[in-house]
Amino acid sequence: MKLSDFDFDLPDELIAVRPATPRSSARLLVAQGDDIHDAQVHDLVHWLRAGDRLVLNDTRVIPARLSGLRHRDSTQGPVAAKIEATLLEPQADAGVWSALVKPLKKLRMGEEIVFSDDLRATLEEITEGLAYLRFNLTGDDFDAALNAAGAMPLPPYIAAKRAADAQDKTDYQTVWAKNSGAVAAPTASLHFDTQLLATLRKMGVEFTYVTLHVGAGTFLPVKVDDISEHKMHAEWGQVSAEAAAEIAQTKADGGRVIPVGTTALRLIETAGQGGAIQPWEGDTDIFITPGFRFNVADALMTNFHLPRSTLMMLVSALMGQEAIRTIYSHAINENYRFFSYGDASLLIPARKSDESGRI
Repeated sequence: MKLSDFDFDLPDELIAVRPATPRSSARLLVAQGDDIHDAQVHDLVHWLRAGDRLVLNDTRVIPARLSGLRHRDSTQGPVAAKIEATLLEPQADAGVWSALVKPLKKLRMGEEIVFSDDLRATLEEITEGLAYLRFNLTGDDFDAALNAAGAMPLPPYIAAKRAADAQDKTDYQTVWAKNSGAVAAPTASLHFDTQLLATLRKMGVEFTYVTLHVGAGTFLPVKVDDISEHKMHAEWGQVSAEAAAEIAQTKADGGRVIPVGTTALRLIETAGQGGAIQPWEGDTDIFITPGFRFNVADALMTNFHLPRSTLMMLVSALMGQEAIRTIYSHAINENYRFFSYGDASLLIPARKSDESGRI
């Protein structure tokens, strides 16, 4: 398959730069086999039923974007240069993070960047364009200083339109975020508020939490025309024994397992590659394209994705390429809002439908 098979034209004005308020008021496109329904996220109460299990990614996005200064003495006196850093992943050596640094050429090995009165970092290594920064703090002290100094790492297509602000620290975080480590949000989950969760729980919908720390690689473009040559970025995830048991029980009981977001889907399908869900922990680089056999997920709630992206390939694998073209054409014609802060879709493959017309 070619990269062009997953392309489409999107009007720039459909790229959302702020989320819907309240969260559950966002629009929801429900695609059930060949049928398409226009709804809102709070209408999930009409599409879900007792015994359904939503799988939720409980990763917490860190305010990974930092702005600081590098200081030097020169013949003209003290000079400073502005340095931007986006943290990517903590290293085994406590206090060291890999990061994208701009402009990297303005830093020398061993130089210090001052991000705030409390937070500083020294450049220790450069490998394949990534900087490795050693911070002056670790543990809870580092977390507190980062929360004070950092900004949310908004996706490039939002950051190009506006800078991150204080509101994003709430908007770009799920209401159940728990385990810190992501540098991008599991955005389909941003549509849930506490009221919707309570309503779904009361009607018998069950919830399972898994963790996948979304990396900046989620925004990297596919650069090869033959998609089989693409190498996925790896992200750390965990499906606990309890989570695996809950999902397995739902499958055994004939219920539907519905991951909220592609990150949750990729993780449970990684843990289910043996044919059934199992406890799992590690780095996953699973690449889901048309022809993939889904062993765990029965449907998917997700946002609308970038053209020519691996996530377009994933939803095409679930629904079929022609169906996804129809779904996205409908979404564009009906002015759905796209990408991280945009509207949502509930994708139900035809084989998962029942005679009642509900999933």
